[in-house]
Amino acid sequence: MGSPGDASKMEFDTFHNVINNVLIDTPTCRNAINPSTEEPLPPVPLSTREHVDKAVAAAQAAYPAWRDLSYDDRAGYIHRFADAVEANLDGFRGLLAREAGKPVRVASAEIDFALMHLRGTAKLRLEEELIEDSDERTASVRYVPVGVGVGIVPWNFPILIGLGKLDTAILTGNTFIWKPSPYSPYTALKLGELAASVFPPGVVQVLSGDKGLGPLLTAHPGVGAISLTGSTDTGKKVMAACAGTLKRLTLELGGNDAGIVCEDVDIPKVAQKIGFYSFLHAGQVCMSIKRVYVHENIYPEFLAELVQVVKNLKVGDAGDAEALIGPVQNRMQFEKLQDLYSEIPKQGWKVALGGPPDSASKGKGYFLPPTIIDNPPDESRIVVEEPFGPIMPVLKWSGEEEVIRRVNNTDTGLGASVWSSDVERAKKIAKRLEAGSVWVNTHFELSPGVPFGGHKWSGIGMDWGHVGMKGWCNTQAVWVRKKL
Repeated sequence: MGSPGDASKMEFDTFHNVINNVLIDTPTCRNAINPSTEEPLPPVPLSTREHVDKAVAAAQAAYPAWRDLSYDDRAGYIHRFADAVEANLDGFRGLLAREAGKPVRVASAEIDFALMHLRGTAKLRLEEELIEDSDERTASVRYVPVGVGVGIVPWNFPILIGLGKLDTAILTGNTFIWKPSPYSPYTALKLGELAASVFPPGVVQVLSGDKGLGPLLTAHPGVGAISLTGSTDTGKKVMAACAGTLKRLTLELGGNDAGIVCEDVDIPKVAQKIGFYSFLHAGQVCMSIKRVYVHENIYPEFLAELVQVVKNLKVGDAGDAEALIGPVQNRMQFEKLQDLYSEIPKQGWKVALGGPPDSASKGKGYFLPPTIIDNPPDESRIVVEEPFGPIMPVLKWSGEEEVIRRVNNTDTGLGASVWSSDVERAKKIAKRLEAGSVWVNTHFELSPGVPFGGHKWSGIGMDWGHVGMKGWCNTQAVWVRKKL
């Protein structure tokens, strides 16, 4: 137990819960695994109900004073926090690479965007909206904070997604408890330690634990809002757990993003971009392209070009400065993907690149070969399921109505993109796709001012931007009669 030290001299080898700006150790610890080496990482706290109760009580106590600060004052804290993170950039980059298996260039990109997100979000404001103003009365709508918010953060982007929940929650006047994934808790704990040197006690807290920690938070009567990024199955469980206390809820869940490639594209240029957006972080991105539909007139040429692009994407561990594709982040996901790869010979899928891993040459780390499946049937697992790994199908299409129907024929709807030299045509197609984010001639572009989230089983509500800020608020109608 202790107090956070000087933010400019942060160490990255010990890890504690952060409760009420105090560094807390727990009687029992656990270890996550470095996915590049399969070696244990340092011990982290294993939180209990007692730690949850203390964190919630501290958040409740801090809430009134934090809520009553102006937007500008709260934004000032966020800017100072961003500066403190940037002052420790090298430490966070190395730690993220170790816990998430991200090659250094991918880890750097995540942290750079997270810093931009903090500073960009700090500029946003939810203003009171005047609906009616007559001689007799005014009617307006304002957005008031819920109270104590909890962010449940996944393992694939532990810094960006965590900070993207934190900044919108606290900017709108809530206090915030961060629950990182058991697979990648390290950067969150150090960010919490850093936050304790910037924010008032109880405003930002971080609790590490195993799979039992989430239910303690989602069921806690002192928590007013939950924001989860995770799988659809986890989202259903969280939604059910929140029902008993009618918590406000934002769910950003699984997706199976499609890219539609029209016959008029510049094949080398588009293949380069789609290869990058499909295999970045070994495909472990909720909004990465996971199904590519290519017009039949250019299908052979495009597939051949895409194979060459992906062949040239460097696979390597966290220390490889040139690598783009690292390991799968954890054994659970690795085993799911091994099962999917095993379907290739069983189902007779045609392999354009890669294929089932060679067990005889398996070394350390959760690495899988980047794999492209050539035009499998629409009902195949590789098309229907979200792989969340370095494997994807490429499929032929011939007519617009047909491809729109096939892309939309899924329970999920997170993102989708359309690629064409005819931008107006592409926009018309994109607007008919059932997804929370649609892109034309790009994919996975994000901004702190633009919300993202899903349709159908890909979630409820959205994170980021004014829409994301409203997810941390109650809406209040204000009626004022000008005369008694």
